[in-house]
Amino acid sequence: MSKSQLNNLSPYQKEKYLDSILFLLKYQKNDSIIRNLYFRISTEYYYNNNIKKSLKTSLKVLKLSNEVDDKEATAKAFYYVGDSYINDKKDSAYFYYLQAEKMYYKISDYDNVARMLFNKAYVLFYDGNYIECEVEISKALKYLRNSKDHRLVYSCNTLMGNCLEKLANYDKALWYHQLALNSLEKMKFINIDNDEINNYSVTSTINICNLYDLKGEYSKSIKKLEGILSEDLKKWPILYANVLSNLAYSRMKNGQYDNVCQMFFTSLRIVENSGEQSDILYKKIHIGEYFLTQKDTVKAIKILKEANLLATKIKNSNEVLTSLKMLSKIDKKNILSYVNEYIKVSDSINIIQKNAHHKYARIEYETSRIEEENKILTKKNFYILIISFILILSLVVIVVFRYFKYKNKELKFLKIQQKANEEIYLLLTEQHEKINAAKDNEKAKIARELHDGVMNKIYGVRMNLGFFNSKIEKEIIEKRKEYIFELQNIENEIRTISHDLSRKSFLDHNDFNTLLLSLIENQKEISETQFRYLYDSKIEWTTIQNIYKINLYRILQEAILNINKYANAKNCDVKITQEGDDSLRMSIIDDGQGFDINGLKSGIGLINMNERTESLNGQFYMESKIGIGTKIEVIINFLDPNLDKIVD
Repeated sequence: MSKSQLNNLSPYQKEKYLDSILFLLKYQKNDSIIRNLYFRISTEYYYNNNIKKSLKTSLKVLKLSNEVDDKEATAKAFYYVGDSYINDKKDSAYFYYLQAEKMYYKISDYDNVARMLFNKAYVLFYDGNYIECEVEISKALKYLRNSKDHRLVYSCNTLMGNCLEKLANYDKALWYHQLALNSLEKMKFINIDNDEINNYSVTSTINICNLYDLKGEYSKSIKKLEGILSEDLKKWPILYANVLSNLAYSRMKNGQYDNVCQMFFTSLRIVENSGEQSDILYKKIHIGEYFLTQKDTVKAIKILKEANLLATKIKNSNEVLTSLKMLSKIDKKNILSYVNEYIKVSDSINIIQKNAHHKYARIEYETSRIEEENKILTKKNFYILIISFILILSLVVIVVFRYFKYKNKELKFLKIQQKANEEIYLLLTEQHEKINAAKDNEKAKIARELHDGVMNKIYGVRMNLGFFNSKIEKEIIEKRKEYIFELQNIENEIRTISHDLSRKSFLDHNDFNTLLLSLIENQKEISETQFRYLYDSKIEWTTIQNIYKINLYRILQEAILNINKYANAKNCDVKITQEGDDSLRMSIIDDGQGFDINGLKSGIGLINMNERTESLNGQFYMESKIGIGTKIEVIINFLDPNLDKIVD
């Protein structure tokens, strides 16, 4: 999109080229580079006289800027949209300039705040609302007091001078036009093109000369205009035509009619070739006034009627009134018609200006009211957000508090449960010790009885039989030998039993093994499954904490219960082995009917076994196949340093 490339294209080619770029931009990420391209395309459409596409592009970039909250781009987009509306919908242009002004103010871009105030004043000026225009320009100049944007300063001073001219404050208007010329001197030091400065200078001179004419100081006007009318000025035909026309008008008003008619028509031809209808209108009114001075009524009526039609066409109300007023003075036949039309147009202008004044005031008011409502709504939303945040935070605090409360209760319950398990284990151990002691006492008593009572009696019988064995009858002797032999057998058997009962059990120092063995042995009376207990004699149960032993006992107890209820097993092996110095492995293997683990809905028994294993920081494994059997393994590390934290 280089300037040289675009300038080499015809308007039609340029539009097609811009359309193609715009199509591609739709698929690009919304970033600052893409938004700047949209701005450039809108500008090129504008200067290519395609205002609709310029507006559409500006609205698009406005939407994109709002999406990413780019305040600077949003303000610029408002500005561009306002420019697109300036010719057709001045109230819409005013509204968007107002939005841009407020946005620029928020980001402290005061030069652009002044620019938007100038644009608003421009809209007000061309709607005939000169008082409000003066107010807006005054605000702009206040912001531009220390500005280095000399072009904008020049434009504001020029518009203020024109506004004061319409309000008939000619001296003050001259003062502002002089300030505008002073701005041109500063432009020379900032590398602004000399041709541009010259154009500004000619425009300001024309404005000053108009004021001289209004004050009746025609000689001053003639002197200044003659000073700038030169062959070099013909490089800018419109400026040349305006200077020529204004000079002719000043001479006419000053009574110097030489060459005035030719000057008027020369300037008219120039502006007619350019197509600038406003300039054509002013030139025709001046020519009409010239014919009036020359008493050429026919020509005056003809050209003033043309001026009236053109003024009506381009909706220039002031010049409609001017042409009607002049026609009413010279066309005596139609004076009544012109007067009535003048009154009608004048009333219409007053109503329009009044409505315009109210319209722009209403735009300001409604915009401020909407902003206030938005502030109130934002404030309410902020309060709602704060209250919602506090409520959510409170809810979270309550939930967390309740969670920790119940967690503490759960920990307390676990401690109580662990303590109860230990107490149960101690009670079981104590009870088992009492049972063993009772058994030992009974065995000792039975041993004594067998040894001291039965053995002595049998011994006496054997001695008597031996005594009677002295009889020589063969049959009696053989018989006695049989009895004596049988008595010896009984004696030996009783002695063996006595010794076995008196012998200390090998489990005396392995009480936990005794508990497990007792648990498994008891199954013989209530279960058809043959249980077998295999243990590792190297395990020192006395060195292992009770918390491990009681949980292993409960897991085994639960597993045996499940085997009895569901397995229909013939055999089951329970094996406890030590792995290394700090690990135990308990395996429970049956040859029952098995089950599908994936399809199993875990019951409370399996859950309890798993939870007990996890409470010891152990691993719980289960394998089962239908028709083959089930295998349960529990692996615990009884030297786990973290277990103390759990137990405690």
